[in-house]
Amino acid sequence: MDLSCLTSLVRGLPEFKRLMAMLLGARADGGRLLVSEPARPYVIAALYQALGLPVLVVGAQPEEAKRLFEQIQAWCPSPLPVYFFPETEFLAEESVADDPVVILERLQALSALSQAGSLSDNKPPLVVCSALAAVSKTLPKARFAAASHNLRVGMELAPVQLIKRWQDMGYETENLVEVPGTMSRRGGIVDIFPPSSEQPARIEFSGNQIESIRLFDPQTQLSSTLVTSVTIVPAGEINTWLDTSTILDYLPADSLVITDDLDDMRAIIAKLAGELEEFQQEHGGSGLVGSSILADFEAELKGFERWLTLCSWDAGEAGDSSYASLPLEPVPGYGGRLENFVAGLKGILNENCRVVIISQQAKRLAELLQEVDVLVQPVSSIKRIPSQKSVTLVQGSLAEGWAIRNSLTLFTDKEIFGWVKEKRLLRKRPVRYHRFISGLLPGDYVVHVEHGIARFLGLAKMSAEGVEREYLVLEYALGDKLYVPTDQVDRVSRYVGADDRLPALSRLGTQEWARAKQRVKEAAANMAEELLNLYARREVTAGFGFSADNLWQQELESSFPYVETSDQLDAAQAVKADMEKPRPMDRLVCGDVGYGKTEVALRAAFKATMDGKQVAFLVPTTVLAQQHLLTFRERLQAFPVRVEMLSRFCSEKEQAEIIAGLAVGTIDICIGTHRLLQKDVKFKDLGLVIIDEEQRFGVVHKEHFRRLRQDVDVLTLSATPIPRTLHMSLAGIRDMSTIETPPEERLPIKTHVGVYDDKLVRGAILRELERSGQVFYVHNRVQSIASVANKLRILVPEAKVSVAH
Repeated sequence: MDLSCLTSLVRGLPEFKRLMAMLLGARADGGRLLVSEPARPYVIAALYQALGLPVLVVGAQPEEAKRLFEQIQAWCPSPLPVYFFPETEFLAEESVADDPVVILERLQALSALSQAGSLSDNKPPLVVCSALAAVSKTLPKARFAAASHNLRVGMELAPVQLIKRWQDMGYETENLVEVPGTMSRRGGIVDIFPPSSEQPARIEFSGNQIESIRLFDPQTQLSSTLVTSVTIVPAGEINTWLDTSTILDYLPADSLVITDDLDDMRAIIAKLAGELEEFQQEHGGSGLVGSSILADFEAELKGFERWLTLCSWDAGEAGDSSYASLPLEPVPGYGGRLENFVAGLKGILNENCRVVIISQQAKRLAELLQEVDVLVQPVSSIKRIPSQKSVTLVQGSLAEGWAIRNSLTLFTDKEIFGWVKEKRLLRKRPVRYHRFISGLLPGDYVVHVEHGIARFLGLAKMSAEGVEREYLVLEYALGDKLYVPTDQVDRVSRYVGADDRLPALSRLGTQEWARAKQRVKEAAANMAEELLNLYARREVTAGFGFSADNLWQQELESSFPYVETSDQLDAAQAVKADMEKPRPMDRLVCGDVGYGKTEVALRAAFKATMDGKQVAFLVPTTVLAQQHLLTFRERLQAFPVRVEMLSRFCSEKEQAEIIAGLAVGTIDICIGTHRLLQKDVKFKDLGLVIIDEEQRFGVVHKEHFRRLRQDVDVLTLSATPIPRTLHMSLAGIRDMSTIETPPEERLPIKTHVGVYDDKLVRGAILRELERSGQVFYVHNRVQSIASVANKLRILVPEAKVSVAH
């Protein structure tokens, strides 16, 4: 989404020009700008584009800074150099290793700032960070510059010395270079992935002379672009507590520093400084982390010619000359009342103002607006300023809307529908790609689809007709070798045998492998015939074909508060397509915990209720039933759908009422354990059965499921399907959807092991509570769990402590 052209609207205002004059006038004491929070990313982007200077934006809280960075991206899209500089993650009581993503993002920002102005074609960077990140010590700029170096074609360098230098700079040696901060060497070829680069570089030596430098794809390992030089920057912040540098030291003197409210930042910095000082005193001044890590933020700010503080409207009085202001105003919210929104929209257009709507449901919104004679087509970006009295609908996401008086009104999903999805931009997380080739070791057995079983010997480079390519070297019986180009690696797979016996190598140039494949094919056909007979009746049985999605279905799906992954959307679409067919559905949705299977099931259940059918949702435990009940009721509260739970948690009276409701059809969705399968439970018009974790049910229950599949649609959810279920799905007898993509910004679990310390526990709990989180303290003895809880209440009186076992 590119909205950058819209910044020219505010840049043309007299108030903005006065603000620019103030900033360019080098007011050393800093200025104050009154601007509402939703419009801050827009104003910051406009200042950045108008000044043409490096800009550092400092938010008070880490989460606020991250959100600000993500919103600025819409106004300063790639290739503009916009970076996020996260704070280092540490506990006041214990030194811990930083997240590789944090290290990568910090180094990218430092590298961009260190090179600002050094090259004529370099665009000045914009960096966003939190107050804690701004005052945390980092690698001094002089040392960063001294370690950085440029390699050019034709240079004379010893590869061994170069590798040693890179190791001192924090690079790790790997077999394959796939993530930033790694390097590898294969003879005269050296690969390295600097954190400042989008792609790794492959440097080829002829003796001690650099013969060529190529950029390559870290996923395929194939070279892409021939370049003449590459810049290598440090791969880590190797600094000491004696260092006094912060990110502010990397900024050129003419940079603009934009800060959040200084009072808020003072409180945050002072709190952390107090925690660190307390730690040092308790440990005799020998702590791993001390208050010396923090810098005097305001003192450093005064070293800059240009800095600006963003203030809320209630901070200044009208006419106060010490505050600058811009005519940006909040816009009203309509909370999903489309008729009110349309009335407001037409009123704005009558005032000769342009309207821009940013929505993640742009296509659906266009259809709704068309019904009230507002014709608009969704676009992905805005390339030129829209005309007056026009409506522009953009597919995308922004947090909130705002308006420039008599010029532009911007609406988002929050104003129109009353909510906005948490659209988080993906960090460039250094994920290692689990490709087949990266896991192969010399001596491993592999299978070529056409030539059979072989032994992998390694990779080799060969030239043919002047073109150099990389090949997999496979050894067959009698010592014969086959060279497979790496771009044909999909024809080779790892050998998987039934036991640990080593396989016999196939012979090249014979029919041995073809005959073996034919025998396996015949055996597979016999097995498939047996399995197909089991499901033949389901295929020929006439079932209920559900209707296509209606408006309520679209509203339910658009109200999902998170951004669906592509796999999740594909699975939901496949399930709904099966339900619309006039035969019983039997689909398995396979995905890891937390990947979104429940949302797929919820959409299917709602679709069934829209046609007056009832839904049975079977789960293996009462706890899971309660969890699903809360989820379904929360998501469906705006619709006339009754959801109940049947389990041992229900009293006899409640069970009788629920069973009666199922029989007469007053209950639409019933979530329950095996209690739902008992003979006294009758549905008036059952249309869909959802089974969560089928492998955890008993044999009798599975026989019941098998009978159900002949009559109604069945959806099975599982993270670990039983072998038979998985086999039939893979064989195509049961339909299967896989959700392999984790939700955006799903973070890995971090584990820190250390000696128990009360202060460490208190500090960790307080940090989690400060970010409005929850803490689970796991104890291994039921007999003493109450005393541990009492100890925690004394240790952390600020926390509410409950016991569960």
